[in-house]
Amino acid sequence: MKRLLLTMLAFSLCLTPAAWAKSRSGQVSVEVDLSKQEAGKETRLWIPYAVSDANQKVTDVKVSGDFATSAVYTDQANGTPILYAQWDKDAKSRKLVYSFTVQREEQRIKDLAAKEPAWNKADYAEYLKPTSLGPVDGEVKKLAEGIVKGKTTVLEKAKAIYDWACENMYRDPATVGCGKGDVCELLKKPGGKCTDISSVYIALARAAGVPAREVFGLRLGKKAEEDITTWQHCWVEFFLPGTGWVPVDPADVRKAMLVEKLELKDAKTREYRDYFWGGIDPYRFKIASGRDVVLNPQQAGAPLNTFGYPYAEVGGKVLDWYDPKGFSYRITFKEK
Repeated sequence: MKRLLLTMLAFSLCLTPAAWAKSRSGQVSVEVDLSKQEAGKETRLWIPYAVSDANQKVTDVKVSGDFATSAVYTDQANGTPILYAQWDKDAKSRKLVYSFTVQREEQRIKDLAAKEPAWNKADYAEYLKPTSLGPVDGEVKKLAEGIVKGKTTVLEKAKAIYDWACENMYRDPATVGCGKGDVCELLKKPGGKCTDISSVYIALARAAGVPAREVFGLRLGKKAEEDITTWQHCWVEFFLPGTGWVPVDPADVRKAMLVEKLELKDAKTREYRDYFWGGIDPYRFKIASGRDVVLNPQQAGAPLNTFGYPYAEVGGKVLDWYDPKGFSYRITFKEK
C-alpha cells in the first residue's frame, strides 16, 4: 500500500514545473451516501462549496439528492461557502450528489515588491493572531526571531521562513489525512503533510509579524479521469505590502523531494523551491480557509481544526471524515 501511495504521488509530480500546464479544467463530482449510517436519527451534512475567484472559475453547479432541506451558507469568521443538507429521522435513504465544473489557472507572482510601502498591521490582525494549534509566542516566537534575525522587511522575513521550512521540515507519508498542524509538536518532530508544514510556516510568519493564512483545496491530477477522494491539499499565502497576497507551498517542495528522492543540494530541488515561492500549479483548486471553524448551520461537535473534507453528524454523533468508505463519500474528477 505504501508503495502504491508513493507511485501515485510520483505521478502527480513527475514533470518539472516548467512542463506543467498553465490551466486545468474539468468536472468534479462529490457523491455522498449516508444510508448505511444508524437509522432513526436526524442526519446533517456539510461540504466545502467551491466558488469562483481570481484564480479559478466555477460553473455548472448541480446539487441533487433525497434530503429534506438543502442550502448554501457561509461560515461567519472566514466566509467559506458551505453546502448543507439535512435528512429527517425517518429517512430510509440519505444520498446527495454535488457536481460542478472548475477551471483553475496557474498562479505566478514573479515581481515581488522589494521596497516596502507603509502599511498598518491592524488591518491584518486576523492573520497575525494564534490559533488553537498554532501559537505565536513562547518557543514559536523564539524560533521565528532566530530565523528572521537581521531581516527588516516582510519579504525578507517571509523568504527566510520559507527557506527554513523547506530545509528543516519533511514529508511523512504515514501522517493521517493532511495532518493536524499541531505546531508545538511539529517543532519537536518536524515531519508531516501539507497542513503540518503549512501550519508551522504560518505560525512562524505570524510570530515574526508577517500576515499569513492557509488555503485548503483539492488536487485535480493530470489524468483524464481521477478518483480524488483523498487528494485534499493546503498551501500558504502571506501578505506582502505593495504586492498583496503571495502563494507559497513548502509542503509541495518536500513532497517532490520525497517522491523523487531528491536532496536539498540537487538542482531539481532548487527548481521546485523557486517555483513554489510565489507560484502555485493549476492542478488544484480552493475550497475553504480558516482554522477552528464553526460551521453554518452550527455543528453539534467541536469547532473543526480545518474544513477540507465532508463533515456529517448522525444523531449528533460526528462521522470520521478521514474514512471515506465508512462515511461514505467519493470525489471524482473528469477532464473537460
